[in-house]
Amino acid sequence: MERISSRQNPLVQRFRELARAPGKGASTEWMLLDGHHLVEEAFASELDVETVAFGERHLPGTLDALATRAAAAHARAVLVTDQVLAAMSPVQQSSGVVAIARRQAASLEQVFAERPPLLVLLDHVQDPGNLGAIIRTAEACGASGVVAGEDAADPWGWKALRGAMGSTFRLPVAARQPLEVVVSRLRDEGIRLLATVPRGGTPLPDCDLRSPSAILLGGEGHGLSHALAGPVDDCITIPMRPPVESLNVAVAAALILYEASQQRRTVGPK
Repeated sequence: MERISSRQNPLVQRFRELARAPGKGASTEWMLLDGHHLVEEAFASELDVETVAFGERHLPGTLDALATRAAAAHARAVLVTDQVLAAMSPVQQSSGVVAIARRQAASLEQVFAERPPLLVLLDHVQDPGNLGAIIRTAEACGASGVVAGEDAADPWGWKALRGAMGSTFRLPVAARQPLEVVVSRLRDEGIRLLATVPRGGTPLPDCDLRSPSAILLGGEGHGLSHALAGPVDDCITIPMRPPVESLNVAVAAALILYEASQQRRTVGPK
């Protein structure tokens, strides 16, 4: 296996570039995977994994099976020193492996393909950890896809990928989409548009979420833009005990999606 001991190696620089925040030169074709679980999920999902870097303290040992899998997938495998791994990994304490894989962004057609749809639309959700958690929850609750708006965090940034724990590789996720155009298309297709609001909406337990629906969630501190909240079919409010007035967007998404998943398991009128 090739060994790298210099932090000036071009491959090390490439990993560091992929760790940058969107808008600072981040790639739109490749993504950085950090950690054993995420790299394993990428191989399990048959993604195009280009390069895997293993910390030399972890081989031989806990990562042997992953190294074998990388070889079987014809991915470039390199062994790096602790100092080099620290430069390649975006976190302070790496689990011993980082990788580069090709992104597989979904088209809107792929997101809309499943019927009956249960879609999640994210407006101004700029915290990548929250966005990743929402994607993971969406998969767990049986949602058909996620659409992130133009001002949302990058679903394929390393922080969002860690939050999603592999769900981004399996669930159709479309990013950087003009949500006003998406909402107009959904309305034309007869899909109910449901906006989440902190107060004044239909209480979540009273909402019928079994029909083809798209749930619109606004970001931290912004909420939904007026252009999106206006043309919806209904608004959803999660009942809360005062003085609490709002919830983290990932928590709100989890409550709504779980309620939808429970309703869709039942038969007959609500």
